[in-house]
Amino acid sequence: MYLCDFAPEYVRAIQPYQPGKPISELVRELGLDEHNVIKLASNENPLGTSPLALEAMNDALNDAARYPDGSGFDLKVALSERYGVSADQIILGNGSNDVLDLAARVFLKPGAAAVYSQHAFAIYPLLVQAIGANGIPVPARDYGHDITAMLDAITPETRIVFIASPNNPTGTLSNKDDLQHFLEHVSRDVLVILDEAYYEYLPEANKTNSITWLDQFSNLLVTRTFSKAYGLAGIRVGFGIAHPDVANLMNRVRQPFNVSNIGLSGALAALHDVEFVQRTYALNRAGMLQLADGFRKLDVEYIPSYGNFMTFCVPGDAVNATKVNQSLLQQGVIVRPLGIYEMPCHLRTSVGLESENQKFLKSLERAIGELA
Repeated sequence: MYLCDFAPEYVRAIQPYQPGKPISELVRELGLDEHNVIKLASNENPLGTSPLALEAMNDALNDAARYPDGSGFDLKVALSERYGVSADQIILGNGSNDVLDLAARVFLKPGAAAVYSQHAFAIYPLLVQAIGANGIPVPARDYGHDITAMLDAITPETRIVFIASPNNPTGTLSNKDDLQHFLEHVSRDVLVILDEAYYEYLPEANKTNSITWLDQFSNLLVTRTFSKAYGLAGIRVGFGIAHPDVANLMNRVRQPFNVSNIGLSGALAALHDVEFVQRTYALNRAGMLQLADGFRKLDVEYIPSYGNFMTFCVPGDAVNATKVNQSLLQQGVIVRPLGIYEMPCHLRTSVGLESENQKFLKSLERAIGELA
């Protein structure tokens, strides 16, 4: 019998996660000049990386021969001071995806179930399937989470509920009161994961202050990342904050040294780079207005977003969406098709620099014109 046949069927059935197309791949495929290509497919920070983080990571290279602090002590202390929690409530990860994976490994098993929304982050069903648990997708409402329906979808076998706010790829935001009502009524033996990877892009009026809910709800896990607003996507550092008992279990299955010396140093410095995050926020707000104005002028339907990206609908059908995406690629603009999210007529663009947004809009106008 072939070795791979012994792998669980639910593992063999997984369709691997497809990240945004790298610039180098498009250059190889179409022979384009890489300097004329812009990537708006992965919600990366167009300002680059926090300068303080770059300096700290450069210094950390001197200790590249040493293993990192496996406990992440300094970063945990800084996070505990920032968010008013104890260090034993914090889980560090190789990006927040790693933290999500740790939670799934602790609380899911074959026969258990997890609830998540339609059009939510594709990693959620992948994590559930990789463990052999059962996924319960709940139909979206106006492209966002239907929190009431998600509460109703919970079964006795449900151990995890994934809630992304803001949600990727739609950019929708769950109402604060709805989230609190959900937490008040969900069974305490169900872990609620509030994925806030795009939290720093929210206006103050829209922030939930969700970490304060941890004092009231012992079954809440809040996850955040340094990949987006802090510009550390390539370094891979994220974190979760939960009840100490939940964090303790997750840290038991965490791989030793899952965050590198460079990552720990960069994240610690980035956390204190308030000016960089403020510039990132301001650039993103301006870019969102620029894109929204451009979509309206092109008569293109879009979903109002609270992240650092916008999802828009290509006029016509899925075939047109494929044609528009291909035209954008040929013009050196990489965006994200959303077929895997059950949105075959939609594409998602990250917010870039003003010049990048302008190139995207001009390229989109040409691509739509070619459909006629």
